Amino acid sequence: MNQAARRNSERPFGFWTAVALVVGGVIGAGIYAVPSQVAPLGWTGPIGWIAGGSGALIIGRVLSALTAARPGEPGLIAIIGTALGPVAGVLVGWGAWVSYWCANAYIALTAARYAGQIIPALAASPLRQALTAGALIVGLTLLNLTGLKSSGRFQVITTVLKLLPLVAVMLIVAGMAGTDRAAFTAVPQAPFSLAALLPATALAMVAIIGFESASIAAERIRDPERNVPRATMVGIVLACGIYLVVCTGITFTVPEAALVGSNAPVALFIERHWGGWAGTLVAAFAVISTVGCLNVWVLLQGEVPLGLARAGLLPDWFAHTNSRDIATVPLVLASALACALLLLGSWRGGAIMDFMLQLTAVSGVWIYAFAGLTALRLRIRPVLGLLSVLFSVGIMIGSGVEAVMLSIALMLAALPLYALTLRAARPRPV
Repeated sequence: MNQAARRNSERPFGFWTAVALVVGGVIGAGIYAVPSQVAPLGWTGPIGWIAGGSGALIIGRVLSALTAARPGEPGLIAIIGTALGPVAGVLVGWGAWVSYWCANAYIALTAARYAGQIIPALAASPLRQALTAGALIVGLTLLNLTGLKSSGRFQVITTVLKLLPLVAVMLIVAGMAGTDRAAFTAVPQAPFSLAALLPATALAMVAIIGFESASIAAERIRDPERNVPRATMVGIVLACGIYLVVCTGITFTVPEAALVGSNAPVALFIERHWGGWAGTLVAAFAVISTVGCLNVWVLLQGEVPLGLARAGLLPDWFAHTNSRDIATVPLVLASALACALLLLGSWRGGAIMDFMLQLTAVSGVWIYAFAGLTALRLRIRPVLGLLSVLFSVGIMIGSGVEAVMLSIALMLAALPLYALTLRAARPRPV
């Protein structure tokens, strides 16, 4: 194999695949449920989306600058470890890894519930939902074990398909804006509330967390100093624009009572305009959307520990790869833990899954806070780095003390593994 072929094998993702990683990681299960959550916010909702999107662009610019400045590092986590010290890299990397498999359990469960609208037997009981979701996780784990090229192609296809029902919503909204503007004033909206802005912004950030995926997987992207920044910013703009138009269009034209009582607000909106046949079709695309999002996080389940191990921050067995250069141990272990969480949730109720989603959001925000501190330390976009830290702290405050404290406890759980790594690295006496 010549040098160019080897480089393409090690870095199989180009610009558009990197964009698909960003958009696919952001737009997944949340967009099919979040209109119901923002409906009571009224005019504070769209302002929250704008504030959250602005924060995402600032943080995304920081992530892009860090990756461009250190293209030789195996991803964002390694850059944080180099700049802030190995303990910081271990804490944020381990926290990210835990958040990914927790999120995968929730995303897979959402896919199973939508699949149940097409084939009711798949979601007839909490246990069946958990088993269906577990089967999805196992299937995508096997796909990722076959190699990054297969996973990347699958991601591009699902990203394109998942946008179709959202494009339908945007077309309906555009048509109403042109011919039936009264529909936007027929539904009363709560006035803007400054007190509700922080929770609204936190809700927006929970929905759009995941735009760091290209920076995390920078080791797998060709020309990372060029493609990662462009893909991150393009992906954020696309994803945030879609969220803003879709959620605002739905919440401003459908009565709040109907949205709050709906498990499928996007399907409800399209059915109101195109008829009942659209419900099943939207459910099918929702499954595709959630599966595409799930694929991103299954991929990163292996990439984050692999980067940490290659940087000497975790034991060597985390860096064991198969013939396709896939980190098998952390990938399979994370999927097994996600399946176990699904079974636990089916036994103890949905409250566990809802809390794990909140925990996932806080764990994701820690990455942004540490990235901001790294930018300050390296004097790379320091003003934006400071804004990233302040924005991240604000989102944590809006997410609740319980989730923040548990996320810290989970990060600290990585310290024994780091201690083992240091012990193994010590030279043995002759």
